[in-house]
Amino acid sequence: MAACVIRRTLLSTVNKYNRKHAISVLNVDLNSRQTPNMTRLSCSLFNVQQKRLMSSRPEGKVLETVGVFEAPKQQGKYETGQLFLHSVFGYRGIVLFPWHARLYDRDVIPATESKPTEPPGAHRSKEVKGKTHTYYQVLIDTRDCPHISQRSQTEAVTFLANHDDSRALYAIPGLDYVSHEDILPYNSTDQVPIQHELFERFLQFNASKVPPFIPRDTLQAWQEKNHPWLELSDVHRETTENIRVTVIPFYMGMREAQNSHVYWWRYCIRLENMGEEVVQLRERHWRIFSLSGTLETVRGRGVVGREPVLSEEQPAFQYSSHVSLQAPSGHMWGSYRLERPNGTFFDVRIPPFSLESKKDDTPNGFLPGPFTSLA
Repeated sequence: MAACVIRRTLLSTVNKYNRKHAISVLNVDLNSRQTPNMTRLSCSLFNVQQKRLMSSRPEGKVLETVGVFEAPKQQGKYETGQLFLHSVFGYRGIVLFPWHARLYDRDVIPATESKPTEPPGAHRSKEVKGKTHTYYQVLIDTRDCPHISQRSQTEAVTFLANHDDSRALYAIPGLDYVSHEDILPYNSTDQVPIQHELFERFLQFNASKVPPFIPRDTLQAWQEKNHPWLELSDVHRETTENIRVTVIPFYMGMREAQNSHVYWWRYCIRLENMGEEVVQLRERHWRIFSLSGTLETVRGRGVVGREPVLSEEQPAFQYSSHVSLQAPSGHMWGSYRLERPNGTFFDVRIPPFSLESKKDDTPNGFLPGPFTSLA
């Protein structure tokens, strides 16, 4: 099946609603003897939702054939060089390497082992079992970045500058973490199917391999050098009134400032509307506990300057932010306040997560660009 993307409105059609339909269609077609053209198949999906999406699709969209879908893997993992469409955000990407994280899902029935540490006074204290889950470090096709920028930050992977300015942060655009179930794999005959400045530095085409994009030595060296600040180890998830919040914290390193040590973390958060009712995020409420004994409360409008709407057509919003402590560890938890169409509000829990430091090994010396300064 030839996979299609929408050049100008990629996000409006690859969403939770038609992901469900697309996967069922994929299963049927992959079991048939012939492989139908995905251009026609995609158009049939548009017809199913024509009334639903008409108001949100600007004119001038163009379908472009990018490859042939493969059956999603139910077992095992995807290899370096696997091309995919993101099942929620719709962008094209390629797998660099996997991470094996511990997923702490608070929607699962409580167990008695492998629970994450929770701060005193955190809401709904309960034991949570950690389960191994596969995520992937991926490159995002830069052609798709403009289409996803309203729902997912494309500069979510950040690191500390390699100098004395403890407040200087840099980002690598188009680098993301993707859960195994969000991968819709496809293949392509194009030798450079993804446009990203790091693509040809990290990968090379080899027609005799499956997938045909194999890692260069620079990719392995980059992964090993920057492992401390790239590593994904814990994922925390909780659902309140059909709004699922997923949090992934990352330790970034330590810097000295005014005769004290400042420890930095970034955290990536995804909000996803699992129901049918349209809601809008209005406020955030954080509580940040430091090992030094301080407890800070933060309230504010929206997140990263936005108040995103979560609907069936655009069910998810993902962003990253940063926190610093003058202690090597701490905890964060909190809630979001969302508004319903009738003007009523409800609070959605942010699952508690630990802020743990590691040996300070802030990246330096081997960071192929491009970079964006966030200072």
